[in-house]
Amino acid sequence: MSTLKQQIATRRTFAIISHPDAGKTTLTEKLLLYAGMIRTAGMVHGRKTQKHASSDWMKMEQERGISITASAMQFLYKGAVINVLDTPGHQDFSEDTYRTLMAADSAVMVIDSGKGVETQTKKLFQVCRMRGIPILTFVNKLDLPGREPLDLMAEVEEVLGIQSSALNWPIGTGETFQGVIDRRSNTIQLFEKGGKGGSERAEMVTFSLDESARAIKELGEERLAALNDELELLGEAGNPFSREAYISGSLTPVFFGSALTNFGVEPFFDAFVELAPSPRPYKAKTRDGNEVEIEPKSNAFSAFVFKVQANMDKKHRDSMAFLRICSGRFERDLVVQHDRMGKQIRLSRSHNMFGGERQTIESAYPGDIVGVVNPGAFVIGDSISEQGGIEFPPMPKFPPEVVGRLRPKDVMKRKAFEKGILQFRSEGAVLILESIGGSPEPLVAAVGPLQFEVLQFRLEEEYGVRTELEMLPYRHGSWLIGDPKEFQAPSSAMLARDGEGNIIMLYQRPWERDHALEKNPEHQLRDFLDIGGGTTTWSQ
Repeated sequence: MSTLKQQIATRRTFAIISHPDAGKTTLTEKLLLYAGMIRTAGMVHGRKTQKHASSDWMKMEQERGISITASAMQFLYKGAVINVLDTPGHQDFSEDTYRTLMAADSAVMVIDSGKGVETQTKKLFQVCRMRGIPILTFVNKLDLPGREPLDLMAEVEEVLGIQSSALNWPIGTGETFQGVIDRRSNTIQLFEKGGKGGSERAEMVTFSLDESARAIKELGEERLAALNDELELLGEAGNPFSREAYISGSLTPVFFGSALTNFGVEPFFDAFVELAPSPRPYKAKTRDGNEVEIEPKSNAFSAFVFKVQANMDKKHRDSMAFLRICSGRFERDLVVQHDRMGKQIRLSRSHNMFGGERQTIESAYPGDIVGVVNPGAFVIGDSISEQGGIEFPPMPKFPPEVVGRLRPKDVMKRKAFEKGILQFRSEGAVLILESIGGSPEPLVAAVGPLQFEVLQFRLEEEYGVRTELEMLPYRHGSWLIGDPKEFQAPSSAMLARDGEGNIIMLYQRPWERDHALEKNPEHQLRDFLDIGGGTTTWSQ
C-alpha cells in the first residue's frame, strides 16, 4: 500500500451535530481528553475558575457557554488521524454549520436522553441526508433522569426516517447508570467516575456477560434479569447492524453514555474509529461543465474553501481560510491554480488548527483541514488544485430572516468600522448589504438575531468599535434575477446589493414576494444563492 493510501485509510473527518445544550461540545472535549491532547477537560458551562472547552476559542463562546462558530481540530486517537469539526448548535448559525458539513465525511449526532430528537437536530439531520453523510448517534446524559432507551430509538426512526441499531445498551439510567453492555462483543463495561467532576478519564472494568457469577455480583440478579430481557427483545425486534447500511445513510448505529461523567465515552470513540468511513470521493465539475468524481488517492492535489475566519489569534490579527483537502498530498509552498481568480498562488503559510491555536505544518492528506493565511485571495466556495479546471459543489447563502442597519457610535472610528465590516463580509456569517438608493450605512442581514450580537461583540473586541443597531421590519429575502432598474418592488420592500453585486429583495410578509412576481413577469426571485468556483448559480 502506498504512503498516500495509508494516510487516507487512517483519516476520520467528521462533524458533531445536535440541538443546543445536548452536550455536543462536551463530547468533543472528552474526545480530546481520551486522545491525550489535554490533561483535564473543560466544562462548557464552567465557573470562572474552571478551564473552558478547547473548541470554544472565541471569548464570547467562553462567556456564554455556547458554540458560536465552527472550529476544526486535528489529533491522533489510537492510530487514527481525527479531524473533528465542532459546529454551532444554535439555529441562528445554521449557515456556518451547513458549510462545515460540506467538509465532513461522517457525522456524530448527539441526542439528549431527556428531550429526544429536537428541532435543530432534525434540520441538521436533513442536511446530512442531502449530502449522503453517514451518521452515528450518541444518546447523551444517561446520568440524568430521562426517557426509556427503546422510546428514544423509536423516536429516531419515526421522526428522522432512518433505521436505528443499538450497538451498546445502558446499564441503568439516572443515578443508577453505571455502564453499558457492548452487544457486539457481549461484554459488560462498568465505569467509575473520573476525578474532578468528569474532567479526568473514567476507569472502566470489562468482563463477559457470560460470567454470570460476576455479573450477578456487580449488578444484582434483578437488574441482570431485566437487562437480559431487554437484550433479548432487541435481538428479536431491533434492526441488525450492517456497516453497508450505515455507510449508505439508511441506518444509524446508536450508543448510550454520559459525556459529563465519561461513562460510555471511550467505547463510543473506539467504535467510531472502527466504523466511520475514511475520506471518500467528491463530485466536481470541469471547465467544460462535465461532472467528474475526484478520488482521494489521486496524486493531484485539490481542495475547497468552506470557511473564512479572522482574528482567531490576537497575536496575528489575520484572516484564515479553511481548506478541506479532497485529493493528493499537500505540501507547504505548494503552487496551485486558483480557478476563480484564474491565476497560480503559493500556499506558503499553512497551519494545523487546534481550536484557536495554530501550528505550522509541512504536509497534509485528503480529509485533513488546513488553515492558510488569507491576504484577501480566498472566499468561501473557492476551489484550488494543482492541475486547475476543477470546481467543487457550490455553497449556499441562506435567505435572511432579520435585517438591521449598523453604524459606529463614534464617527472617529469609521475607518476601523469599515475594516471590520469588510472582513465579516468575507466570512459570510452575516450578509453585509448596501441599500440601493437609500442610506449609505450598511445593512446587516442574518438567519437569526444572535448573529447580530456576535457581530457587534466582535467589532468591539477585535476592532475597538462600539456600534448601534437599528432593527428594520424585513423578515424575508429573495435574490433577484433580472435588471434591477426595470424591477418594480413593492412599496414596503427594499432592494439591496451584496459585496459581489448580487441584488436581493428584502420584504416583510410572504405575500409580497408573490405580488412582486406578478408585477414583474420578466424577473425571477430565488430563495438561495449558491456561491463557489468562478460562477454564481441559483437554486429555488
